[in-house]
Amino acid sequence: MFTNDLLDNATWAVRRAFKKSKAPIWRSLEDELLAPRSNRREVNVSKLENVTKNDEVIIVPGKVLGAGAIGHRLTVCAFSISEVATKKIMGSGGRIITLDDLIESHPDGKGVHIIG
Repeated sequence: MFTNDLLDNATWAVRRAFKKSKAPIWRSLEDELLAPRSNRREVNVSKLENVTKNDEVIIVPGKVLGAGAIGHRLTVCAFSISEVATKKIMGSGGRIITLDDLIESHPDGKGVHIIG
């Protein structure tokens, strides 16, 4: 999970993104970042397979775990991701991106879905 410095940087990044674009997704992510760590989500790759479509862009405000399989491409941003989950997502043609890359490529938040 995030260390305090990473958490602070991520919080400020989504706060700046919200102030710039007024996109509600960034406010929701800020709330997720500021919530207690015990409330963070854990999502298995199998759930991503079931609730997403090909080429979707998603953010998981928690950890992505490797249980299950995925058969389509996703662009995933997560607070934490297991090595097994990374291999499965990359193996299906997907990408793992950082929060900064997500904000830069989708400044208005359109097309980004929060999963978990």
